[in-house]
Amino acid sequence: MRKNVFSGSKWEPLVAYSRAVCIGNFIAVAGTTAVDQSGEIVGPGDPYQQTAFALAKIEKALNEAGASLKDVIRTRIFATDISHWEQIGKAHREFFEGIFPACTMVEVSRLVDKDMLVEIEVEAIVTDVAKSGWFRG
Repeated sequence: MRKNVFSGSKWEPLVAYSRAVCIGNFIAVAGTTAVDQSGEIVGPGDPYQQTAFALAKIEKALNEAGASLKDVIRTRIFATDISHWEQIGKAHREFFEGIFPACTMVEVSRLVDKDMLVEIEVEAIVTDVAKSGWFRG
């Protein structure tokens, strides 16, 4: 059984992707940036704020998919300036303290918009399928 989770981003139909895809008890969340519902970048110049905003969007997508941050097993963080690792890491810790997923952070030359500093993707496995609500069948 497959479930696609959409965030309503204008990019989803343009590129043909979902915010998250669930198959069985596995959930993959697409690269997520600090872009709000109106298409504006949140926290220009602030890697901490962008990371926190992206992780909150990811948490919302996971919740819609029947999961939580506790189900996350891997995060991948793409930063346009690796010297921001402490600010990015601080936000990551605030969301994942006590969970400790496998994490990779790499520097990339740029993201889609020059004001985007961070993009994050996650993978999750729902271990408590009974609580997830949609894994039936």
